[in-house]
Amino acid sequence: MTRIGFHASHEQHAPGRLLRDIAHAERIGFDEAMCSDHLAPWLKAQGQSGHAWSWLGAALALTRFPIGVVTAPGQRYHPVITAQALATLAEMFPDRAWAALGSGEALNEHVTGDEWPPKEQRDERLHAAADVMRRLLSGEQVDADGPVRVHEAKLWSLPETPPPLLAAGISTRTAAQVAAWADGLITVGADPEATAQTATAYRDAGGRGDVLLQIHISLEDTDEQALAAAREQWAQATVPPQLMWELSDPEEFEAHADPTDEKLRAAVVVGSDAADVADRIAAAASGFDRVFLHQVGRDQRGFLDRCERELLPLLRERL
Repeated sequence: MTRIGFHASHEQHAPGRLLRDIAHAERIGFDEAMCSDHLAPWLKAQGQSGHAWSWLGAALALTRFPIGVVTAPGQRYHPVITAQALATLAEMFPDRAWAALGSGEALNEHVTGDEWPPKEQRDERLHAAADVMRRLLSGEQVDADGPVRVHEAKLWSLPETPPPLLAAGISTRTAAQVAAWADGLITVGADPEATAQTATAYRDAGGRGDVLLQIHISLEDTDEQALAAAREQWAQATVPPQLMWELSDPEEFEAHADPTDEKLRAAVVVGSDAADVADRIAAAASGFDRVFLHQVGRDQRGFLDRCERELLPLLRERL
């Protein structure tokens, strides 16, 4: 049976509000939760970007289910620091914390003042960072002199069981590449053909562990309200894919977005009928072990109430 998770969007909601939302999500029956590690929102209208690692400690203390984070070691965070943060969470909350590692976006990483590397170099850096983190989490003292430099690093506070290091990937190329080191894969999308291709590429390349899907949805009282919420809050989903990782400012995302109804519906499951939305989520999540729902609209409390009444029971029947 597919596990159903709640996505806590730091880009859109203040950290204190998200703590209340995540407790609400657990209370109504979500199996787990996740968040993304951002320094800036995608769009100015989103208006938030709390520190994910600080928030995770509070969120795990407030709940009992697993909570993970998508993060990018290598530039804004040195992988030794990321490994220490994850180890501390996993020691305090055994078997509940996980991280999915990605190659990052200029939006969050440019602030260091370092050059933003091309994709091939970012992938090499990610592989090296994952290796450093895995060795540290297993208790090794680590030295490295490559895409990531490390000098005699060791973690002194470790969990009994190292937390899983998943990979974050969108393309089939990335999914196949990360299969060599990842404990699982998380991808994002609403198109059943595209999500299936990414999952298959990971598994065919020998990828182990669970395959996870994050899916953006806009479930509102009317279709017009759902489209309006997606356009206001998630228009960056219509930016050409080749630019998503290269733009460095919310204003640039706004300038390159093309939020026509057609493009919004391709990126976000938009609708007012819970059964129809459940059908489309189930189609995109077919074959996945875990699916995380991200309601792009501002009213998270109303969405969670509707999940309790309608969406979660419908998804339990379909997944």
